[in-house]
Amino acid sequence: MNSRKLQPLEAAKRFITEKFADCQAALLAGSVVRGEETATSDLDIVVFDEKIESAYRESLIEYGWPIEVFVHNFTSYKVFFMEDCERARPSLPRMVSEGIILFDSGVVSLIKEEANELLKKGPEVWSIKTIEMKRYMITDALDDLIGSTNRAEEIFIVNTLADAIHEFFLRTNVQWIGASKWIMRALNQFDKNFARTFVQAFDAFYKTGNKDAIIDLADEVLKPYGGRLFEGYSMGKGDRI
Repeated sequence: MNSRKLQPLEAAKRFITEKFADCQAALLAGSVVRGEETATSDLDIVVFDEKIESAYRESLIEYGWPIEVFVHNFTSYKVFFMEDCERARPSLPRMVSEGIILFDSGVVSLIKEEANELLKKGPEVWSIKTIEMKRYMITDALDDLIGSTNRAEEIFIVNTLADAIHEFFLRTNVQWIGASKWIMRALNQFDKNFARTFVQAFDAFYKTGNKDAIIDLADEVLKPYGGRLFEGYSMGKGDRI
């Protein structure tokens, strides 16, 4: 392990030269590429190596940087592209799209084009059945929040609602969703005004315990699709022979 911290691009290029000299391509992605790095940021490196049998991910510390390396062959990356798009969180396509080329034997342009097309297309449109299920789940969490008098339980109900509301808002608008810090990034990319209202609602609860803004936000998001859903909702009934 080399502990002297190099500049991110220099560190990434040296890492590829020393660890993946026979690969067909490599990209540096993540926060350092977007100019959003923090004191704890790592280097996200995507490697394409036709010799490996299956994809793998590895975490290391080299050149003073924590490094996350995502290694793929020319079949595995397509599977990961598909799986990421199915869950509406296009992690690998985004890394490939934004990635700075560290090495290229002539294959990167086509892979980047594929990633860009997937990102541009967006996720699959939710079915009416899926929308109804998500409405029911948000309604159920809202009822728990409204009726709760236990602060500890409310914290985790609100966490559930934050994820569910962001997902419902973005997916019903045929947009990619996020997880963790990517929740806010996904919201901001689509609708900065909604993202601001979203943060204010949850911030108010965490600071004061006031639930009203979260309840109002959930109702606003659900309203175009029929509002809250409880009575008459059924899952699985009639599906059996």
